[in-house]
Amino acid sequence: MRSQKKFCYYRDLSIGRRDCENVLIKGDNKFVLPLLKDEYAGRIKCVYIDPPYNNGDAYHYYNDRQDSNSWHSMIETTLKHLRDFLTEDGSLWISIDDTEMAYLKVIADRIFGRINFAGTMVWRHRKTRENRALFSHNHEYILVYAKDILRFKKVRKLLPVDEAFVNDKYKNPDNDPRGAWQSVSASVQAGHGVPSQFYTVISPIGKRFDPPKGRCWVYNEVRMKKEIAENNIWFGKEGCNAPRIKKFLKDAKLGLTPETLWADDGCGTTDGAKKHLLSLFPTIKHVFETPKPEELIARIIEIASDEGDYVLDCFVGSGSTLSAAHKLHRHYIGIEVGNQMGDLVAHRIAAVINGEQGGISPNIGWSGGGNFAFYNYKG
Repeated sequence: MRSQKKFCYYRDLSIGRRDCENVLIKGDNKFVLPLLKDEYAGRIKCVYIDPPYNNGDAYHYYNDRQDSNSWHSMIETTLKHLRDFLTEDGSLWISIDDTEMAYLKVIADRIFGRINFAGTMVWRHRKTRENRALFSHNHEYILVYAKDILRFKKVRKLLPVDEAFVNDKYKNPDNDPRGAWQSVSASVQAGHGVPSQFYTVISPIGKRFDPPKGRCWVYNEVRMKKEIAENNIWFGKEGCNAPRIKKFLKDAKLGLTPETLWADDGCGTTDGAKKHLLSLFPTIKHVFETPKPEELIARIIEIASDEGDYVLDCFVGSGSTLSAAHKLHRHYIGIEVGNQMGDLVAHRIAAVINGEQGGISPNIGWSGGGNFAFYNYKG
């Protein structure tokens, strides 16, 4: 990109040199994205976009009124470009509401392949009820696609767990010297079982257990006897319960599989995001009307990437993606055609570098630092 003559480096809006890995670009996706492919194709681990929803509203920084065919053409062209940027284990996350959600799903299926559709997150974006509407729409969607679903599955991160969760799940009722553990079922569905998995388990006190109907034991008989001898099977305090496998905390890969229902208490709300933005720009008359909370974007980034990976957002809006990515030590590329790129976003990231304490900052102990380069597409 640095060699592209159509990008002009703006020193006054940058905090860092033109060769910074964090890049802000003011320009139109249909011109900018093709020019970035030589440098960034196949390098982006996580793409998050919050495109115009085509909901018929008009805002200060953008008009969200297009005919459906124009919107469909725009999003299809954009998604085709974005697929080229993803690493083989990368993923694309798209915010949308009911207006175009079904059509977006069909378009994305066609480009990424239905097999690479990872899921639909339903985010509760408001806590209040809209009593003037036919229905109070309190949710939005995030469609998730992988470049390659099998590779993405291997790298998808778990959500963190707190100490209370660990203490609730892991106990040590038999004072095992290996420490706390939890028990899991010792049987599995019988559909794929082999004959050696059907037998009678005999507990240390002589009680006999056959696998439940429609199930078989997870181990064959030789392995089960070995696990029992090594105190890896739990029959209850009195030794009278069906066998269960002990899984030790010391061996656990702690984390929660992300669910598809995302509550406002963990992912923030639109109202909270707006208050955060207003606190950053208390003297500006017009701030971005539809910002996303950093908490929401942080969850996506932490599920889909590691520190040092690249995150791309080509509908930057208020800059929440870039702000969250910066605080989470990811590199990022942000593209936005609207004037808020210079009016708001560059100044927001500067505030992040100076250690601003809104959004996710208190939760992660953010204290500032970093750099970015601001470019303008000249055409």
